[in-house]
Amino acid sequence: MTTLVDVAGFAAVLAVVLGGAFHRSRGDEDFLVANRQLTLFPLVATLVMTEFNTSTLLAFSAVGYVAGPMAMALPLVFLIGLSFYTATVARPWKRFDRLSVAELFSARYSPALGRLASVLLLLAMLGFGATYVKSLGLLFSPFVPDWPMWLTTGVLTLVVLAVALPGGLVSVVRSDISAFVLTLILVPALLAIGAWHGADVGGLASTFDASQLTVNPVAQWNHQALPFRFVTTLIALTCFTYIAAPWYGQKIFAARDERTAFQAVAWAAVLVFVLYGGLSLAAAYLRVTGVALDDPQRAVPVMLTTWLPAGVRGAGFALLFAAALTTLAGVWTAMGAMVAADFGWTGARHVRRQRQIVATFAVLHWIGGATLVDNILDRLILANIPVVALSFSLLAGFHWPRATTAGAWASVVVGCAWGVGCFVLVGEAGGYTWPWAMYGIPLIFATGIVVSLATARADDARMAAACVGPDS
Repeated sequence: MTTLVDVAGFAAVLAVVLGGAFHRSRGDEDFLVANRQLTLFPLVATLVMTEFNTSTLLAFSAVGYVAGPMAMALPLVFLIGLSFYTATVARPWKRFDRLSVAELFSARYSPALGRLASVLLLLAMLGFGATYVKSLGLLFSPFVPDWPMWLTTGVLTLVVLAVALPGGLVSVVRSDISAFVLTLILVPALLAIGAWHGADVGGLASTFDASQLTVNPVAQWNHQALPFRFVTTLIALTCFTYIAAPWYGQKIFAARDERTAFQAVAWAAVLVFVLYGGLSLAAAYLRVTGVALDDPQRAVPVMLTTWLPAGVRGAGFALLFAAALTTLAGVWTAMGAMVAADFGWTGARHVRRQRQIVATFAVLHWIGGATLVDNILDRLILANIPVVALSFSLLAGFHWPRATTAGAWASVVVGCAWGVGCFVLVGEAGGYTWPWAMYGIPLIFATGIVVSLATARADDARMAAACVGPDS
């Protein structure tokens, strides 16, 4: 039950976060990439809070409630995935240093492939953003139980938009810093409270089978609670999708230098694992204490409403809203940067148009969240299909000079066709993520390599001809 004290706590924390975030950008370098001057601490804070979003938070905590300690395997996905990002593309992205990750495909291969990459990434982000908006509604439904979902998500979307439009990425980073510090307090507090309550009824072992408390790869491979086969696919998908994530690339472009970018992503990998792991275990303790949930995705809001005292409860909701705010705003500004780069709408005179693009995507995400999203984790995974398709062309663009435009095109087409085909033919009930990731990713790379080797001479000849002047 929401009290005036809760409202006061919510307003106080939100005022601190939003007050520190206020900024009026006057140029696109400021609006889109924070003038490329982020040092280590603000970059770590914004990278962590970009990933610490309500969609993944609700999805992972739901698995923690159902699967118990086994759910720690899910945060491991980000530890491995972001470590892969650190090793393979953190420095190269900063070295490239543009406005949008899609520009790599134009610069390295062809403008046509760059436009296709933009379309694929925008489609993926439309899916991601819709799940973020839906998760905001689920998170705040206990706080405003009498509001319909469309109204809750609509009001919250407008608040996020009010923060993002004036200051762009600078506002996002400033709010991330405040939210990051507060998150480092909230998550350990929830875990400690859960463990204290759970100790009175025998701890985790009283609810979850002993087999779930130990790592036995054979027994867990197809375990009903959380199959390791599923986790394995998520690790592969995360490794080969985050390298192309526009919201991460944009913040790497905002780093002061390559070393800062490299160190920041490495720190983010560890901190994201710790924060999501803490919330997953806290959700497991929620079930241990006897709280029955019809929808496990509501574990986090229920923890806030039942474990925290009045006032602090409202502050907790405000903090989670701040985490969602910065993730959504970061996605919107990344999408705006991509469209602006594609159409040449860059420079100080185009900031107004960039703000209009951001507002348009905000409305589309609100509509999608209200009408298209049911299971958050399933929709998050599905949205990755077009991003995985770009994995060969991206890594080869940085690390394999022999990659050709034809090889890049072939790998993208095969990747999209394979991902969509697995979803249509195998389906979610059949576990389409396994053949999509474990067979599809090698197929994408094999296609790109074979076609590149087969067309290398033709590509070299074309490039040589392009370099020959009319008087040669």
